[in-house]
Amino acid sequence: MTTRFTPPAYGDRSLADVIPSVGRALGVELDGHPVGLELPPAPSYVVFLVDGMGAELLARHGHVAPYLSSLVADGSTGTAGVPSTTATSLTSLGTGLVPGAHGLVGFTSRIPGTDRLLNHLSWDPDVDPVAWQPHPTALGRLAQAGVHVTSVNKRDFDGSGLTVASQRGATYVGADRVGERIAAVVGASAHEPSLTYVYDSDLDWTGHKYGVASSQWLQQLAMVDAQAEQLREVLPGPTRLLVVADHGMVDSPRAARVDVDRVDGMRDGVFLMGGEARFRHLYCSGRAVPDVLATWRGVLGDRASVVTREEAVELGWFGAVEPGVLQRLGDVMVACHDDTAIVSTRDFAYEDTLVGLHGSLTPAEMLIPILVG
Repeated sequence: MTTRFTPPAYGDRSLADVIPSVGRALGVELDGHPVGLELPPAPSYVVFLVDGMGAELLARHGHVAPYLSSLVADGSTGTAGVPSTTATSLTSLGTGLVPGAHGLVGFTSRIPGTDRLLNHLSWDPDVDPVAWQPHPTALGRLAQAGVHVTSVNKRDFDGSGLTVASQRGATYVGADRVGERIAAVVGASAHEPSLTYVYDSDLDWTGHKYGVASSQWLQQLAMVDAQAEQLREVLPGPTRLLVVADHGMVDSPRAARVDVDRVDGMRDGVFLMGGEARFRHLYCSGRAVPDVLATWRGVLGDRASVVTREEAVELGWFGAVEPGVLQRLGDVMVACHDDTAIVSTRDFAYEDTLVGLHGSLTPAEMLIPILVG
């Protein structure tokens, strides 16, 4: 049976709404940002983003994360944007913009006018991140309004293309270990008003490597839970801790994978394939879109939704899409159902070694916790 899709809750309870909502709770309104997410007023907020901790996963394994589970209440669920992937989600969080505005529309997407892909995590030194994402960030706008805004993250991420695109305007503090991160967060949150953002990637890494059904993933979730509880214990009483995620994850077994390099016709008319295994962007040659659409729909059947760019935009997957972003989207897009994955052992060999994957619009990937502590 085909898994139902969860549409992004832009303008209400999506990742793009989190920072503007925190700003309102701090007493600072960001013009042009509708806020559907109501948060309790406080002099300072800590936003702790756990990469890969989907709401369905947390609900399924609540016994492993008792502290985080204790924060779950009515209305404590939101959505990622589309695709449900780290680069897109972190940029929506930091900018307060939908993917169609900030333009980081996947793990990889085409650099318009070229036959090259931009990997939004590793970036490309020839691509200026400010030109690629030219809008002021929500973090930077809050800083300009007098909020003490700090980003606590790994030292390697300082100055990266993704960091500049998504977080510029915040004061960056490099911290590679949990103890360092907690100490840095405590110091930054002593300011009033303040917003401190802290990021943890270990759960996502573990899910990719071992799968979300693994004992390794459960142990890592328990460590995240302990970290969140410790953060709450050492923060000043009036400070609010807001725990969110960027997406969930599904395990994709070998039998559920379709290798485009082993199926006749799937490469025909496609000069470049981007995105990721759960959400593909297909960039087509000439007038090949109808043929590509028919071939991929025929091969995949009810294993994926195969749509044109125009159909995806009309469905609202990316929110309002700006003209400069439109050509970064595939001519055809493929959003996987259930545990299906679209791989290429020729172009993306490493991706095919991963167990847990994300990017599509299933509830397991789209639903995220929004927990106030």
